[in-house]
Amino acid sequence: MKPIAALLLLAAPLLAQDAAKWEHDYQSALKRAKAENKVIFMDLWAEWCGPCQHLQKNVFPTAEATAALAKVVPFSSLVQKKDGTPLAEGTKLAEQFKLDAFPTLVILDADGKELRRKVGAFRSGAEFAAWLNAK
Repeated sequence: MKPIAALLLLAAPLLAQDAAKWEHDYQSALKRAKAENKVIFMDLWAEWCGPCQHLQKNVFPTAEATAALAKVVPFSSLVQKKDGTPLAEGTKLAEQFKLDAFPTLVILDADGKELRRKVGAFRSGAEFAAWLNAK
């Protein structure tokens, strides 16, 4: 393989991640969803959560997941740090959306109304994309 082709293959996941710009502030996600006429994909997670880490490292960066995320406004909210310390916005959202386990993945309309949710992780980017793309 030529060096430039190898570099492109290595950079593809990073470029794909940039294609799906993640929001980390709920109000910004709502604003963007209205401006772009899209739904919001919200990931409520904790640093100590193994399935949450699996999603972030092995599922969201895949080509299938990033293609699906490009069609929505992806929003990530950290609820608890590794030591269990709660974070203000994440805790507020956890209460608002009645979080009872990590990770909780929620699809919201541009007004913040819940459309559907999944509790737990997906095994692959393809499985996640199929769920995210489902109507």
